[in-house]
Amino acid sequence: MEMSELMVGDAVTRLRRAHGQLAGVIGMIEAGEDCSKVLTQLAAVSKALDRAGFKIVASGMRHCQAAQARGEEAPMSVEELEKLFLSLA
Repeated sequence: MEMSELMVGDAVTRLRRAHGQLAGVIGMIEAGEDCSKVLTQLAAVSKALDRAGFKIVASGMRHCQAAQARGEEAPMSVEELEKLFLSLA
């Protein structure tokens, strides 16, 4: 299934935010910041990435459901979507 920015716009916003957070974490490491502060920020980046992934899967589920409601064949099966969802765990 091809993704459009319209379909996953919120996920793109989350990824851009995570990109900035990751740059901050790299800067903290290079500046010799305290380990606990670095790990706290790294955990925030990880959570942001997870949420973006879940948002993409949820958007795919809605897209497939809408296609089925229109009487079209869904671009992905439930099993394929489940596999993608579980790959994030």
